Amino acid sequence: MRIIRGVLGVVIILIGLVWIGQGLGFLPGSVMSGHRIYALLGLFCVLVGAWLIRSTMFRRWRRSRW
Repeated sequence: MRIIRGVLGVVIILIGLVWIGQGLGFLPGSVMSGHRIYALLGLFCVLVGAWLIRSTMFRRWRRSRW
């Protein structure tokens, strides 16, 4: 389950980074390009993905310590 959670976190972060790039206009050619709402949604995705990875690592560290 930890591996799935970690991989899911990485995938969500990558999707969020693409959305940020499109929302800020760095990646043109999409309906999302230039709309700042997608940059905010991308930031939210990056934060959720980072939380998933952090919670996975923290659980692993906490279990190994005890």
